[in-house]
Amino acid sequence: MTKDYYKILEISEFSTQEEIKSAYRRLARKWHPDVAGNTDDVISMFKSINEAYEILSDKSRKTDYDKARKFYNYARSNNTKNMNTESKTTNPNSKRENPEPEVNNKKRGFSFNWEEFLSRKHAQNELNKEKKNAPQKGADIHTNVEISVFEAINGTTKVINMLQTQLCPKCAGRKFINGQTCHHCNGKGEVSNYKKFSVKIPAGIKNNSKIRLSGEGEKGINGGASGDMYLTVIIIEPKNYKTEGLNILKTVQITPYDAVLGCDIKLATLQGNVSLKIAPNTRNGQKIRLNGCGIESASGTGDMIVTAEIQIPEQISAEEAALYRQLKELNANKSK
Repeated sequence: MTKDYYKILEISEFSTQEEIKSAYRRLARKWHPDVAGNTDDVISMFKSINEAYEILSDKSRKTDYDKARKFYNYARSNNTKNMNTESKTTNPNSKRENPEPEVNNKKRGFSFNWEEFLSRKHAQNELNKEKKNAPQKGADIHTNVEISVFEAINGTTKVINMLQTQLCPKCAGRKFINGQTCHHCNGKGEVSNYKKFSVKIPAGIKNNSKIRLSGEGEKGINGGASGDMYLTVIIIEPKNYKTEGLNILKTVQITPYDAVLGCDIKLATLQGNVSLKIAPNTRNGQKIRLNGCGIESASGTGDMIVTAEIQIPEQISAEEAALYRQLKELNANKSK
């Protein structure tokens, strides 16, 4: 290490910033060329004093210097020990047939150029600062949008109310302004607002398809472009219905006597309400097809396929139980 800035300012490494400043002022007055004389030695000393103060008065640069100084002293101490050990183990009276050439002191010793180290450190800090201040694209936002099977086939438009978070425009994410907590974001460094989007879902879209809204993600940093919003389309089956291609599947529950005697059931379809006729003696699981009551598309229109499910009542009255017994007896006599 070519210079010890603490020795130049005549202070210790534990001196406070106020003590560093005081020592600098005292020595700067003492070694000023106008006072001490305009000689090469005075000018060199005056430059060293200013250089030392420039380093030690900057907390970040002082920290780097202290680390380098400790490393230098540690390495120098170990090198001195190794050299002393080598001197003790070598017999000065012994003669060598092929003596080794004298080793250059700079190679045997340890040298450290603080100015070069500081220059590299400063360049690295400037590079990091440049990267930090460089424009950065905002983060992408991902969310889901649910649509029905019918909307997936025919296409639709959905309005989405999305919460967006971005850096506070007042403090730029620093959380403080002039040493005080930013009132705009309450010291969070970011603000969140809801924004509505009108999204067109194309006809024939598949489940788990993604729709990209360019520039609708989080805002960029330092003038960078905004991120994008990605919508994952989730197709859900309509309640109480299922789909099979363009066909709609529906299960209706009927009572035992409706299955035997037949009945009419009102049923909702995409084309409106229809009256479904349950024929007498309908079996459990029997299917009834309603032509043209399915999903409409450019390739055609499907059907609605209704499955009859005979529902046994959970509770019956004594009179109903008597009637069932009577039916049982009539059926037994009929089979004789």
